[in-house]
Amino acid sequence: MTDPDSSNADAFRDAARALATVTVEGIEALGGAFRHLDRGSMWELQSQLRPLQERLEAALFDLREAPLPDRFIPIRDQLGGGAEAALEALGAFTRPVPREERSRNVLAGMRGIAHAQERLYPLRSLHPSLGGLFAEPPVRDNLAALDTHSSDPGTGIQRSGPDDDPEARGEFHLYVPESLDGSEARPLVVALHGGMGHGRDFLWTWLREARSRRFLLLAPTSVGPTWALMGPDADRQRLLRSVEFVREQCNVAGDRILLTGLSDGATYGLSTFLSGDTPFAAMAAIAGVLHPKNVEGGAIAGAEGKRISITHGTKDWMFPVQLAQAAQQALQEAGADVRYHEIADLAHAYPREENAAILEWFDPSLGLGGGDN
Repeated sequence: MTDPDSSNADAFRDAARALATVTVEGIEALGGAFRHLDRGSMWELQSQLRPLQERLEAALFDLREAPLPDRFIPIRDQLGGGAEAALEALGAFTRPVPREERSRNVLAGMRGIAHAQERLYPLRSLHPSLGGLFAEPPVRDNLAALDTHSSDPGTGIQRSGPDDDPEARGEFHLYVPESLDGSEARPLVVALHGGMGHGRDFLWTWLREARSRRFLLLAPTSVGPTWALMGPDADRQRLLRSVEFVREQCNVAGDRILLTGLSDGATYGLSTFLSGDTPFAAMAAIAGVLHPKNVEGGAIAGAEGKRISITHGTKDWMFPVQLAQAAQQALQEAGADVRYHEIADLAHAYPREENAAILEWFDPSLGLGGGDN
């Protein structure tokens, strides 16, 4: 006689595997759409994503309808929650709206993808597709090695601020790789979100690399809707205090702290890096500009000997590439050591594929298979 509980478990596992696979596919596809989004590509990208949206909706329905033993209910709810967040993100992106509402929907899609990953991360060992979402290809054949200290409460994702308010502004999110035991000093990457962003979401832009390459990752959140680019600087001391907190709590290689940022985060980060003493060894700006307050008498103040990477798209509609080219020239003339990388098909978006090159420029030991990784 067939054991009903066993049959139900098998049916649930099949539905869970199918949903995990299509959810990861949806997250990756929508991330690629954000990467290639410009003012003329929206309709085409929406058309490409709608069939995937329908597949994800069907797989989510199948999971919820599958009979299952009670012991699998927490997994169903966690996986279903991640899939639902991904589905909502796809819906926000593909929904036909007037042109003036597109930016709001794109931002909602970006946040939804981050929240989907947040829900799925605890399930990373459930299926290889989920594990691979949080690891770079060269390390996906040994995912268990990335979780050797996952039971240590000092590893994983942590945050400051009220326990009941993960959206609090002026706080930070921190990721400590589960492969670290604290015995070895590791680099720290401090990643600043763009305008209207949040550290809770921007953390996922770098977590895959942090987990794979074993560096600490700090994602602060601005006090206001964006970083303090005008008026009094309410963010600088909070930013520096958050870095100091991580250095006190974790074994940080003090001479290997990278500051990076996107858009307003890049502009603010570059301004902070150039103005006064900071703990940062280098700055990597993506889709940002040089702030006027860093220019004194036509010259860049504080640039002498500073290591700076500038990554910019030729199709950037918010900050035209000519601004990045001018910043490169001005910084080099002021004595900075500048790495400049121009991307032909990039608009005002985050080029996730550049993370590896930025890390290896900053610290060659962070190359996969190199140094002390």
